[in-house]
Amino acid sequence: MPDPEDIDIEEGDSPEVAPVKKKSALAKLLPTILKIAAIGIVAVIFIITVSVITVNVVKGDGRSQTTTDPADPYIGVQPVLQWFTDIGVISTNTRDSTPVSVTVVMNLGFDMGDQATASELFGRQHEIRDFTRRYFASRFAEELVPENEARLRREIMDTLNTRYFNNARIRHITFTRLDVVPVF
Repeated sequence: MPDPEDIDIEEGDSPEVAPVKKKSALAKLLPTILKIAAIGIVAVIFIITVSVITVNVVKGDGRSQTTTDPADPYIGVQPVLQWFTDIGVISTNTRDSTPVSVTVVMNLGFDMGDQATASELFGRQHEIRDFTRRYFASRFAEELVPENEARLRREIMDTLNTRYFNNARIRHITFTRLDVVPVF
């Protein structure tokens, strides 16, 4: 044990301790202000995201993810539609090795009173005729049986609505004539 005389303890001499600085009012409030600002920014981003999604859903510009079969008995009453009948008679051959002639007269139904769709259909009638001819020329005769008409309508309607029209929306398609006749 060390001798008490060896320890150099002087009364009154203590090492200098730096005075403790008090935090300013701004330094105390800074974390709180940052928390409130972060919460505000997150809230604004959330509100903008929800608003954009809601507007897109309400406008209905997006393509429908589900399609319904018009022959489905659970759909209910079909709305009254306005019909575009100026496509005319389309005749072509299928892609079978032995030619099969296809003659089609197709009508496009759209919402009643929708003048924008009527105008776009009239302006694109030549494109619609060409698409219809190419569509049936790319099929085999076995695909053009009456049992597949609902699928044919749905494919044609989806293609026209997504690839050819800007604002127009076809709601239904009817075949006034769909003749598939082997050529001899």
